[in-house]
Amino acid sequence: MTTEDLCGMGPLVARLGRGGEWLRHADRTRPWVSDTVVVVLVFLVCCLPDLLQGGAGGGDGPRRLRVAFIQLPTVGILALQAGLVLPLLWRRRSPAAAFGAVTAVFVLQWCLGAALRADVALFVALYSLALHGRLRQLPWACAVMAGAVGLVAVRVSPAVSVWDALFFLLSTATAALALGLMIRIRRAQLAGLRDRAARLEIERDQRGRLAVAAERTRVAREMHDIVGHNLSVIVTLADAGAYATTVAPERGREALHLIGDTGRQALGELRRLLGVLREADGPRTEPELSPQPGLADIDALCEGVRAAGLDVIYRTGGDVDALDSGVQLTVYRIVQEALTNTLKHAGADSRANLAIVVENTRLTITVQDSGPAAPAGRRGPANEEGHGLVGMRERVALYSGHVSAGPAGAGWTVRAALDLAPQGGAG
Repeated sequence: MTTEDLCGMGPLVARLGRGGEWLRHADRTRPWVSDTVVVVLVFLVCCLPDLLQGGAGGGDGPRRLRVAFIQLPTVGILALQAGLVLPLLWRRRSPAAAFGAVTAVFVLQWCLGAALRADVALFVALYSLALHGRLRQLPWACAVMAGAVGLVAVRVSPAVSVWDALFFLLSTATAALALGLMIRIRRAQLAGLRDRAARLEIERDQRGRLAVAAERTRVAREMHDIVGHNLSVIVTLADAGAYATTVAPERGREALHLIGDTGRQALGELRRLLGVLREADGPRTEPELSPQPGLADIDALCEGVRAAGLDVIYRTGGDVDALDSGVQLTVYRIVQEALTNTLKHAGADSRANLAIVVENTRLTITVQDSGPAAPAGRRGPANEEGHGLVGMRERVALYSGHVSAGPAGAGWTVRAALDLAPQGGAG
């Protein structure tokens, strides 16, 4: 077959595929129509010729075969044909009952010594039982079928060898049984594939919703860190500037400049964060993005907090420069949140000791303040957690770490530990 022939068969194959799909859809939606069509076809092809011949003998076959069978009247032929064909109407709803009824009429007919073309209904019933019935019913159905075809082989023995008749009849029954089982297995496979596709679609939607929820949580955490820290610094600077304008105007102007710098820094970080969420309508240029903050930015963070009045003593230990960007961002956000809480609760006249230490595969962050100058500025009870501490715990959980926060003398201590081992990291 040439390539042109294959190309020419394309439309035909497509039409046949559409026709098969239409038939399957009709069979699923109106099964009674399909069962009625099968009965009508069997009647037209197999029953009508026997009625037109007016008897049930050997027909145009060999003389020995014609002599072996009796001639039945038309009423008897109609009765046997109805018993063979009509049970096929419920072959889908009750395949075992249909097979039993057809087999009973089939055995009765051959015991009478009559031969009918409608006997093909027995093979249709066996096919329907294999396709629609229970699998545990097939062994006894096969045994009954073997007995029925054995009876036929004995009855036609004057004209055909018993073994030849058995071979032909058993081969036909095996083909009907195999066809029913094959279509049954194919339908089960397709149903499994449809179910799997539906589950995968549900899982995909669930993964999408989880990803959206995780992204919203991440954005909310970043927004809290950016806005909370910078607003705390701005509020502290504004209070100090308002006080300084009356006693030291130069310090007031310096506080205003620091407020402007802090506000611009906050706007820049917010613009960078929101730019990630915004759908790009056109090409984006590289300068719109800035790197995530890391350990190198903690000095600038401490300078901003010092400008607000909080005395920060910062030290590091170990090879902190070798930390990857994900760990550095986590460390920066934890330090930012801890210093913001110190500035908010302990006040600008306190002192904070910040230590970042790397030992082997463990990183420790410690922020300890000296406490507020007045008891009125003290934090609430230790069991009252805000979003900041929850955000810290979510961040360190990515590195199998933990966070503790609580009073230490007159002040407050926040301690976070991260596991930098490869199996626990989340780079």
